This record gives sequence, structure tokens and C-alpha cells, in this order.
Amino acid sequence: MKTNVPSPGVAPLSQLETVKFTRSLMDIESTTYNEGAVGRYLDEFLRGRGFDVEMMAVEQPKGSVSTAERFNIYAGTKGETPDLVFSTHMDTVPPFIPSSEDEEFIHGRGACDAKGIIAAQVAAAERLRAEGLKIGLLFVSGEERDSAGAKVANQHARKSRFLINGEPTENRIAIASKGALRVDVKAKGKMAHSAYPHLGESATVKLVKALDRLLEIELPVTEDVGPSTLNIGTIEGGRAPNVIADHASAQVLIRLVGPSDEIRKSVDEACAGLAETDYVLDIPFQRLRTLEGLPAEPVAFTTDVPWLSNWGEPVLLGPGTIHVAHTPYEKLAKKELFEAIDLYVEVAQRLLNEPV
Repeated sequence: MKTNVPSPGVAPLSQLETVKFTRSLMDIESTTYNEGAVGRYLDEFLRGRGFDVEMMAVEQPKGSVSTAERFNIYAGTKGETPDLVFSTHMDTVPPFIPSSEDEEFIHGRGACDAKGIIAAQVAAAERLRAEGLKIGLLFVSGEERDSAGAKVANQHARKSRFLINGEPTENRIAIASKGALRVDVKAKGKMAHSAYPHLGESATVKLVKALDRLLEIELPVTEDVGPSTLNIGTIEGGRAPNVIADHASAQVLIRLVGPSDEIRKSVDEACAGLAETDYVLDIPFQRLRTLEGLPAEPVAFTTDVPWLSNWGEPVLLGPGTIHVAHTPYEKLAKKELFEAIDLYVEVAQRLLNEPV
């Protein structure tokens, strides 16, 4: 569990420095596919604090309009196999909202999802490394879209025993996280003048009927976790109000509390004869490790954890509430940020004191 490698000789981040670090990260725009600048900042920052840093290239998706570089960051001690790795994501959802703060909160995009978590994990890792423990840090790209960075990282795992993944769980350990099944529903039709609808075939009418059927699907419920849920996120199609639509589509996201197989069948049956289905994302439901005596509850959101299986037994934990993430009102209480550092240290120590 312990290493003879000396500590880096840099005092762990203070509370004031942790707030400053959080805001510095937040003030670098890093919406998904545009993580390069914040990755470069982390590379320089962590090297300056005694970490050896490696960049893992993450490709832009096919058809992306962006050619910007993007990568994951792994930081640790050169030549050392970590016993435990802290991980979270560098990307945020749009729009970019610069940081601000008052006496109680840090406000802005990424405050709790997940740049405040990055700062808390770095501060915790420094304290643990100062105790001589073998600790790594993994910060990935693309979590908010397709977990591309996590999938790359899983090919370069460090054989760690444990992974503490950071998401806003209100400093409670998650007993489970829901999976996600995203499906593109596409209807085809035939254009015609809207004054003569019998000469055409409306794709929008087909799509509306298919979506209505989807809303009637009976979704499963898992005890102690709750129900699957379905959200019709976007709808688009047609040419003009006076044209019978020849195409229409919708993006649907289903939160999973079990395997996706039966739900896929139900979706296909609901859309049969009306629209085609294309499953573009399937992240499995995940049960997670807890620790006795620490508050624990399930979370309804999806994480990178299923794609980081080679990084050790996972624990999901972090400051902030998901209820303000992805909103214009994102914020993180400074008190909760500081408590997270202590909690990360405690959880890591308890895990690493378990027999191998």
C-alpha cells in the first residue's frame, strides 16, 4: 500500500487555493469536443505540483466539425503502479458560463459538474501522496456525450485496485447509477403540396404517432433504485408549413435500471411501420461499492464508470447536486467542496487499508 518514493515537496492545496484552482478551471471553456485548453492547463498545473503527467489522445468523432485537439490526462508518480485512482471528466455541457463566487458558493459552468470535483480530487491526492500512498489522477474527455475519453482510458489502465469516480452526489456514496439508452427515431415520407395531402405521405405524422406509442411503453422498476424513465429530447423535420414532410426525427433517451434488451424490443415494436430506430448509445446500469457508516443512495444519472472497468473496483462520490448541473444556475457550496476533500481522503484510506 505504501511507497518509498518521496512526496513531491509541495504542500497540499489549501482551501483558498482549491477555490482559486476551481475557478481557474471553470474559466477555461471546455464544452465537449473542445477540452484541449483545459487539458493543457491541467498538464502544466499538475507538473508544477510534482506529478508526472501523460496525455492520452482522444479522437474527434466522425463527422465532427471540430478539429481541435482533445485528450485525457493521467497524473501520478513515474514508473509507479497506483493502488487507487481518482477520476472525473474535464468537459462540460454548453453554454459556457464564467465563474463567480460569493461568501458561500462558487457559481458558473462546471462548478459541480465537474471542475470543482477535479480540484477536490487533486487536493485529496496530494494529501494522500504526502502520506506515502500510491495515488493517481485520471481526467477524461467526452463524458457528457459518448464517454469517448473513458473508452480510450480503459485501454491504458494502470492496474489500480480502486477507482473513485467523481460526480455530483452531494457527498453521498452512490449505491447504483442508472444506465442510458439513446435512440434516434427516424420517419420517412413523401413531399407534396399541403393543399393536396393525399398526394404525399407525412413523415411528421408518422413520427408523432410513433412517439405517442413510446410514451405508453411500460418501463421497468428496480427495488432500491427506482424506475426507468423516457425523455423525448429533440424533434425536428419537415420543410415548410405548406409542404407535406418527407422526413422527421427525434432523439429519445431512456434511463436504465437493468438490461436494455427488453426495452429495445418494446421501442422497436412501438415504432414498427412508422419509423426506423437507431441505437446510438447504450451505457449499462451499474451497481456500485459502498462503505459502512457513510451515507449512500442511488443516482438517476449515467457516468463513465461502466467504461472504466479496468481501473479497479469503482466508488462513485462527489460534492454538489445534480439538480443544478446542466442549468444556468450551476453552483457548488465551498463548505461542500472542502468536505469532499476530507471525504475523498477518508474513503481512499479505508479502501487501501483493506487486505489485498
